[in-house]
Amino acid sequence: MSSAERQLGVELYNSSWALMELPDRSPEQDDELVHHVHASMYHWLRAPECEPKHRARGEWLCSRAYSVIGRAEPALHHAQRCLAICEEHADNVEDWDLAFAYEGLARAHRVAGNEAEASRYERRGRELAEQITDPEDKEIVLKDYATL
Repeated sequence: MSSAERQLGVELYNSSWALMELPDRSPEQDDELVHHVHASMYHWLRAPECEPKHRARGEWLCSRAYSVIGRAEPALHHAQRCLAICEEHADNVEDWDLAFAYEGLARAHRVAGNEAEASRYERRGRELAEQITDPEDKEIVLKDYATL
């Protein structure tokens, strides 16, 4: 049975996506999105089930949210944290986690106006995506890359 902290983390993760996918978010909804992603990460970190892969995914979600609202500096920070966790704990992340870490960096650099860096991270991420063993996981990652 999962912990209450894990459950809160999951619920906030999912509600973050609902906010990110709104076509015309207000500034208040952007703020709410930021609060959701950080709260999701907070609860995951407190969950007994939290492993490095969950931390990496939380950092990626924070990066994605900041990219979506156009805030490059925190998007880059969280994307770099995601990649660092994936590299440090390569034995405790999935093959798609690393591909998503590079996607986060590509997206954050694009928001920052660093097109050369964005392209570099996108190329590397797409290479990693092609190596994902599960076809469904690969499709999900490549669909996300298509939105860059």
